[in-house]
Amino acid sequence: MIGDIRETKECQLKDPMDLFNSGQVVKICAPMVRYSKLAFRTLVRKYSCDLCYTPMIVAADFVRSAKARDSEFTTNKGDHPLIVQFAAKEAQILCDAARIICPFADGIDLNCGCPQRWAISEGYGACLINKPELVKDMVRHVRSQIDNPKFSVSIKIRIHEDLKKTVDLCQKAEAAGVSWITVHGRSIEERHQPVHYDAIKIIKQSMSIPVVANGDIKTLKDAENVHHLTEADGVMVARGLLANPAMFAGYEETPLQCIQDWVDIALEHGTPFTCFHHHLMYMMEHITSKQEKKVFNVLSSTSAVLDYLSDHYGVC
Repeated sequence: MIGDIRETKECQLKDPMDLFNSGQVVKICAPMVRYSKLAFRTLVRKYSCDLCYTPMIVAADFVRSAKARDSEFTTNKGDHPLIVQFAAKEAQILCDAARIICPFADGIDLNCGCPQRWAISEGYGACLINKPELVKDMVRHVRSQIDNPKFSVSIKIRIHEDLKKTVDLCQKAEAAGVSWITVHGRSIEERHQPVHYDAIKIIKQSMSIPVVANGDIKTLKDAENVHHLTEADGVMVARGLLANPAMFAGYEETPLQCIQDWVDIALEHGTPFTCFHHHLMYMMEHITSKQEKKVFNVLSSTSAVLDYLSDHYGVC
């Protein structure tokens, strides 16, 4: 089964816990459907990102289908430390997925935070925050069946309206051996409401393992502020990195060198045009005029995009 995974070069596995033990705030690229794939992970690692997650992968499909493994997961020797995020609702399925991925990644993460209807209706994602015993069971099973003690097992959650329930969930996961917990500071129902950083701080103060803060972090200054507000050990960023993959290196907006790096990396990795183009649309959102966007956003080929970047920005 392992041979079905597209692993382009020999892996050099790392212990993600070394990052949390360093005394520095760990800067993390969030799992993002379609976007946090190998090429983008390669880019953000060039700009001070410490730890990257894959997009969420449905564990049952990954275990059952060689095609799913081949299309959903690609890595290389520079792509570490790397966390593979799974959607799962059965302990043994999650264990099977973890065993397959173990030689190629540094840990797995159980998604307990996705609020999308399809995920919740399938028993995945954010509905798991209301099933603390199941989460505990899944974590414990992976811990007991993976021989490598450095292989991390983490969870990513949302918060309850009643924060006592969230603290209980986190303490149960800690007792089962979870490595760290990422907290998106909103409830399942909340989308664009302000993030409850105070809740993340309460959770952090209730735990003896690392806690990562997630939600509305757009700049390095935001990351520093959230660290001070929550006392979290790490910060996880999604849209902020899409808009500016160099944000962890302190850039206020995407530098031209980062755009050049993305072009080089994406072409080297054979990134499909739609993904290549969408990333550039995000990255150039704050550095292009409305008129430029009208032209750039409707370009329909790699050659057209490359010509535009060369003509307007000297990127080649």
